[in-house]
Parts: sequence; structure tokens; C-alpha cells
Amino acid sequence: MSNLRPRKNVDNGKAVESTESDYIDTDDGILEKRKVNLSETIASGSKRTPAVLEKFVQSLPEKGKVWVVRGISAIIMFSLLGLVIYGGPLTMLITIMVVQVKAFSEIINIGYAVYRAHGLPWFRSLSWYFLITSDYFFYGEFLIDSFGVALSRTDFLQFLVTYHKLISLTLYLVGFVWFVLSLVKRYYLRQFALFFWTHITLLIVVSIAHAFIQNLFEGIIWFIVPILMVCCNDLMAYVFGKLYGKTPLIQLSPKKTWEGFIGAGISTIIFGMIISHIFCNYKYFVCPVQYDEAEDRMTLECQPGEMFVPKEYNLPQFLSNISKLFGFGDSIVLYPFVLHSFFLSVFSSVIGPFGGFFASGFKRAFKIKDFGDAIPGHGGIMDRLDCMLLMALFVNVYFKTFLNHDTVQKMFHQIHNLNAEQQLQLYRMLQESLQNKHLL
Repeated sequence: MSNLRPRKNVDNGKAVESTESDYIDTDDGILEKRKVNLSETIASGSKRTPAVLEKFVQSLPEKGKVWVVRGISAIIMFSLLGLVIYGGPLTMLITIMVVQVKAFSEIINIGYAVYRAHGLPWFRSLSWYFLITSDYFFYGEFLIDSFGVALSRTDFLQFLVTYHKLISLTLYLVGFVWFVLSLVKRYYLRQFALFFWTHITLLIVVSIAHAFIQNLFEGIIWFIVPILMVCCNDLMAYVFGKLYGKTPLIQLSPKKTWEGFIGAGISTIIFGMIISHIFCNYKYFVCPVQYDEAEDRMTLECQPGEMFVPKEYNLPQFLSNISKLFGFGDSIVLYPFVLHSFFLSVFSSVIGPFGGFFASGFKRAFKIKDFGDAIPGHGGIMDRLDCMLLMALFVNVYFKTFLNHDTVQKMFHQIHNLNAEQQLQLYRMLQESLQNKHLL
């Protein structure tokens, strides 16, 4: 769309400048007036009042009505989050996949409206086909790495484990050929634009949902603590912004202030370390999800690792002097995970909000209020996930960079997938190495 440019229209006798979002480039290079009003096509949920609440809030002013609905929705969401966590890893896994599907739907629907794709042949089916294919590859890869021994117990699953990458590539190529065969001369530009729109959406939604699941299976604490940090930061930014906000932070979000940003950051760090300390006391939160071969089931039972065992740390000199003034010692006992949570909370406070700013810029670019109307008073699923997406990705990278993620069990799963000759060769090499170290 390189030839898109501002145009002058006449509205009630006055020249009105139209931006490139008001026009769409057709295949013959002619700028065509956009016939779709995205603000009307994409339903907004931030001002939607459920019918069941309508009669209870109808006497309130419009702003008060929105906040009552928003508050009730927030309570319901936190209650559901609690139930999902109580339900265990499988419930959380299913929830992540459901949320991923809804988020994908919201972004794809915007693409359909932007490029007026509702009449294009097969494109809605192709988008969902590519989502299924991507999920099969990412989740299959994860399950094979983590639970390969359990999956290999039947011949059918053994075949899927052995040829997983080839099957995934074949599925994708089927979709690719399907797309090429669906091309229609008049709509080439629009179809290719939507093809790339779909793949960028997959990159964002599927890969980050995959990061969420990897975090979850390393221990529920790696899943829930970052989510609570983002929620805390979002809430405290609003509170401090309302109470003390005077200095604008960023043009994309005029209501965001430096006072709210700084106040939320300090609050999130304190909250993150406190909630981390509480969760470290429970095996349910700290144990990774593992397959118990003896009992033939998934389990959250473990002997907590060093990260979740209290450890004494000597305070720096200046903190030690302050501590002694208040009658405390020159050391402190902490769970090592609490120190890691400090860095996670710093990220959620400093970088995390930029996920929200990015989403605000995206919505402003297409002149829409929300991504959807799934959550009354809040908008769509993506309106609540914007900051959490960056957070999930950071937690995943942080864990793999600074902590030992290649557990003995995972390596055993990989060894189990080797053929008999390779396993024997590995056994002899390991035996020789241990003998050289005088361990055997």
C-alpha cells in the first residue's frame, strides 16, 4: 500500500483531510474509500452492560455505571482465576488454550474488517487451520520434551512422537498450498495482506501461549506470580495516577502519568516479594509438573529445590547499619525465589506497561475502542492480556537463562527417544566418563 496518501474530501463545504486509514488500495492501484467503520464493526466491551445488571445500574450516571460493571467483572475474573488454579495444571492448561483461541479470534476479526475479507474464499477457514497447525507443533514439541516416556507407551503415540516435526511441516504445507489455490486475481493484495496478518498474529498469540504453558509446567508459582504482578501494577498505576498524577508519561496514553508509573513500580516490587514469599511455603505452587512413571500419572509432589528453601543472606554494610538501628541483625533469611521475583517485578513495572502502550497504539491506528466485548467493562481478552504477553515471554527467557531448566527427567525423556544402539552407546560413554572421574 505504498501509494496510500492523505486525501482532501469535502464535508459540508469544508475541506477535510483523510488519513490513509480511510482508504484501501485495490489491485488496480486505485484508492478506494473504505466502507467499513471499524468502531462499529468491532464490538466494544468497556461500555457494555450485561442484561442481568442493567436494571441495577440504570439509575447511575454513565461513568458510575461503567465502573460498577468493571468492578464486578474484575471480581468475577479473580474468582475464576482462583478456581482455575485450584483445579490444577490440567485446568490451567485448558484455560490457556481457550484464552489463546479467543485472543486469536479478536485480532483476526480486526484483520477481516480492515481488509474487508468477509467475501474472500476460504480465508476464515485457512486462518483457523493455521492456528490448529501451529498449536499442534508447539504443544506437541513441549509434550514430547516433557513427557516423552509416557507418550511412547503406545504404538500410535510413538509414531507421532518420532515423526512430530515431519507431520507438523506437512500440515503447514497443506495450508500453504490451500492458500495459493484460493488466490483470486481481483483480491491478490488483500489476500496476501491477510496471510501475513494471520502469521503475525500466530507469532504473537501462539508463541506466547506456549511460553505461558512452559512457565506453568516448571511450577505454578512461575505462572501465577507474574500474572498477579501485572494486575497489581495495572491497579496501582490507576490509584497513584488518580491521587497524584500530574505529569504525562506517554502520548499514546494521555491518562498515564509519571506519578502513577513510579508509584505502581514501587508497589509492584513490594507486592511481588511478599506474595512470592507466601507461595514458596506450599509444594503445590513450587513443584514442577512431572510424570511419575511408577504411578503412571502427572504429579506435583517433589522435594523443593534450593530456590524454595530459606537461606540466610548477609546485608550490605549500609543496609546492615540501618537494620541495627531498628534492633535487627546484619543478615536476613529469604527464599532465593524472592530475590528472583524482585527482577521479575522490576520488569513488570518498567517494561510490562509498554505492552499496554503498544496495544493502545494499535487500537488508535484502527480507531477502535477495544479488541472485543468478551469482558463487560474491560473490553476483549487482548485488552487484559496486553501487558501479560511481554511478562510471560520474559519469565520464560529469564528461567531458561539463569536457572537450571534441563532437569534429569527431561534428559531421560530425550534419551528414551533414542534407538537401542544409541542408548547403549550413550551408556558406555557415560560409564567411561564416570570411571575416569573415579565415581564408579
